[in-house]
Amino acid sequence: MNPKVKNIFTALPEDLTLEVFETLLSNDNIKLERIVSKGNSSPKDFWYDQVKNEWVLILKSKS
Repeated sequence: MNPKVKNIFTALPEDLTLEVFETLLSNDNIKLERIVSKGNSSPKDFWYDQVKNEWVLILKSKS
């Protein structure tokens, strides 16, 4: 685990112009990331396709 992140909601980056990706755990089978985003989104009608499987859990959102 990334020693900088002890609580997923602390040590948030100050500059959120772009999404911030932090690897929390990584091995041959899995990569666990904390992604901090402030309303970033893909362009309209953009289709994102990737080779790897992905599972996303949103822990907190401000609308």
